[in-house]
Amino acid sequence: MEHLSHKRKLTIMIAIISAMFFSAINQTIVSTAMPRIIAILGGMDYYTWVITIYMLTSTISTVLVGKLSDIYGRKPFILSGIVLFIIGAFLTGFSQNIIQLIVYRGIQGLGAGIIMASAFTAVGDLFSPRERGKWTGVMMAVFGFSSVIGPALGGWIVDHMDWEWVFWIFLPLGIVAFFMILALFPKTERRPSETIDYWGSLFLTVAIVTLLLGFTLVGKTMGDVTYSWGSPMIIGLFAAAAVSAFIFVLVEAKAKSPVLPLHLFRNDIVTISNLSGFLMNAGMLGALIYIPFFVQGVQGVSPTYSGYITMPMSIAMVVLSSITGRWITKTGKYKKFALSGIFIMCAGMVMMAFMSNLTIAVFSMIVFGLGLGLGMPVFSLTVQNAVRPSELGVATASSQLFRNLGGTIGIAIMGTVMSSSLVKNLETATAQAGGYDLSQMNPELASQLDDLHNPELLLNQPAIEEIQASLPANVQEIFAQMMETLREALSASLTTVFLSGAAALLIALLLVVFLREIPLRTTNREAPADASDSE
Repeated sequence: MEHLSHKRKLTIMIAIISAMFFSAINQTIVSTAMPRIIAILGGMDYYTWVITIYMLTSTISTVLVGKLSDIYGRKPFILSGIVLFIIGAFLTGFSQNIIQLIVYRGIQGLGAGIIMASAFTAVGDLFSPRERGKWTGVMMAVFGFSSVIGPALGGWIVDHMDWEWVFWIFLPLGIVAFFMILALFPKTERRPSETIDYWGSLFLTVAIVTLLLGFTLVGKTMGDVTYSWGSPMIIGLFAAAAVSAFIFVLVEAKAKSPVLPLHLFRNDIVTISNLSGFLMNAGMLGALIYIPFFVQGVQGVSPTYSGYITMPMSIAMVVLSSITGRWITKTGKYKKFALSGIFIMCAGMVMMAFMSNLTIAVFSMIVFGLGLGLGMPVFSLTVQNAVRPSELGVATASSQLFRNLGGTIGIAIMGTVMSSSLVKNLETATAQAGGYDLSQMNPELASQLDDLHNPELLLNQPAIEEIQASLPANVQEIFAQMMETLREALSASLTTVFLSGAAALLIALLLVVFLREIPLRTTNREAPADASDSE
């Protein structure tokens, strides 16, 4: 598609950006609303599942669509992704419990993975790597813009409307994006010699699912069973993942048209870029989903204003990602942006670990957003630049795969860190407060106060106000002490989570030091025979 006129490319990019924005805004709008939704539907123990299932299904669809889009073209997949996303969003609004919410978010994740993989690869079809830097920055800015308005809008909706509208309000945009892609996006012919790698796809899917389920279940209690690292279920899932991955490697080594060619990972640029993206997303997403816990739970800010507090981070990302893309296009250099971006992200995460008030929180988020804007546009570009144009789809899918795996595993591990540290910190904070003697109280009142040991309550301000109003004056002081104990325990646990995220980012920074920088190609018509030999 590189031969198309500049005007035609711009119209296609408008369609792609519309589809991407539809997917992105439906992700960011739930960030500040989710704590309240979980509080309404119940199921705090399943909080991370709502995020994890989305990442799991999007990861699977991303990697499978990469190779298929190389064969059949991007258009049919981006259209099907939009349809799946619309269906998932529509059904999510009808959720009656946490299980339904998880299932329907999984459908949304399938659509999101297809949209993202197809959209980023389509940009690679349209523009050369050198020119692509500018457009990669624009696409990152789309994510940033959705992060600006999404959280504030999501918080406002759950404060002033039924929570279902968080998922329904942008459905018309999805329909518009569908018809724009249908009308503007060019069709491409199928490659007649290509075959579909069904066995490779099957074992890759099984490996991903069992691996991520293992990380997700660790530390969780379902019924009377707690899944520790040494439990039969967890060991079985990790063993199944290892066996499936081994079989997948054997299948791919002999496949005529592998779903994920192993030779990609002999390219050091692809390997280091993907590992860096994995760690960056693990640290970033694993920690950032808990920012609303600090703002709403520790500081007591409503979901509406919680969105405003996180907005500066997104604005910083929007501005700098757009500028970074242009700098990359102008200079042809990218490594320095990756290094400085991840370093600044790491510094911002450390600041989050020790934030004690909203002013420090906002400043740390701005710093983190600046790092995001510098570092995020780089790694998809480095991978695309290091492979042949005929492998653009599968290479982009590998980049998205590692990012999604990092995010999903990061969320699961941070969830385990959060849960375990919260139990310990709550015991410590209660002991330091001298405990609470409820034995002399009315049994019904004592039971009501005992329920206040659940940190989930901090995420539902109306419920706190309702409980406080129902309590007699002589126990208001105990109520205030219990709330303060909960906030102290939650704050200490969040410090552990953010420091864990900073550690993952630090490892990513060390990896990027070894990232080899090669010139960005100025055309898609030819590629180096072996990118690993390029200087």
